[in-house]
Amino acid sequence: MSGHEQLLSPVVVGAWQLRNRIVMAPMTRSRAGARGVPTALNARYYGQRAGAGLIIAEAAQISPEGQGYLRTPGIHEREQIRGWRAVTEAVHEHGGTIVLQLWHVGRCTHPDNRMPGTRGVAPSAIAAPGRIFTPGGLLPMPVPEALDRAGIAATVADYGQAAVNALEAGFDGVELHAANGYLIDQFLHSSSNLRTDEYGGPVRNRCRLLREVAARLAERAGADRVGVRLSPFGAFNGAVDEDPASLFANAIEELNGLGIAYLHVINVEVSGDRNVAGASTDVVAFARRHWKGRLIAAGGYTTESAERELVSKRADLVAFGRPFIANPDLVERIRSEKPWAEAQRATFYTEGEAGYTDYPTATQAVAI
Repeated sequence: MSGHEQLLSPVVVGAWQLRNRIVMAPMTRSRAGARGVPTALNARYYGQRAGAGLIIAEAAQISPEGQGYLRTPGIHEREQIRGWRAVTEAVHEHGGTIVLQLWHVGRCTHPDNRMPGTRGVAPSAIAAPGRIFTPGGLLPMPVPEALDRAGIAATVADYGQAAVNALEAGFDGVELHAANGYLIDQFLHSSSNLRTDEYGGPVRNRCRLLREVAARLAERAGADRVGVRLSPFGAFNGAVDEDPASLFANAIEELNGLGIAYLHVINVEVSGDRNVAGASTDVVAFARRHWKGRLIAAGGYTTESAERELVSKRADLVAFGRPFIANPDLVERIRSEKPWAEAQRATFYTEGEAGYTDYPTATQAVAI
């Protein structure tokens, strides 16, 4: 074994016996087929990276209404379930464990990117800042419709059905995407949630949808097969709060009672804005103070800094994003202390194999 014993050591997380503590972070790659159906190309990509202790597959929209971006996969139609089945089989054939991140973008969308007849929704009728890429170029994101109670109940039901669909597709579990300014995060933050009913106002009310959805996922998939991802003190997509410390302390502590497999947090260096409240907060230490279960830390780690997080017991696992894009054999490179290839940003969201399944392993690179 290399000098990275903790990273390479096995760990039990929820229902899973993982062979190492290296997690492949969920990353949108915009390479789904028509109608959000995963393809053989996606199966090849994830199969190449099955050495990770845990793969968290890219976010999949729970409904047509939940889609924000072009060529992102869904988990609400039969064809999508069948497409994902090939992905999970490819990972399992290599002895890997894979969960699916469940996603509703809320207001971060544009009609040109969704199926006809669908709407953009959010806690309140406030447009997200900035522009979004569409077939017609970069366009402003429109003002969304505020969800009524029936719409909220339907969304919670969609999350539950998506969890059932994910298990049918062969996933080992699901992760709730409650980070980065998307729907759940929009409900959490005071800047995007101006509601005056039981889903708005005080912190506990703004955390209600997070609690309800996480509980529904635990009910439908089993609590030990559910994770939640948060971006405390982050500022993606304009989701900011006047008191993020109170907000996220409450959000995390309320999840403790559900018995879910893990909490997954993103370092503020990756998800934050140095000009917002709490931007200098040590997110991993903050989460550890409030969370009683397994903790995954993500965002900007090297082998050395990841190992330190585990040795110090601040985190139980560490997630890597971009390193897994360019290094399908990242775990083996860590084990053998081989250098990491650099990911090419120009092909992060393009179509086809280039910058997706054509990154060589260290062995292949030497042979070339």
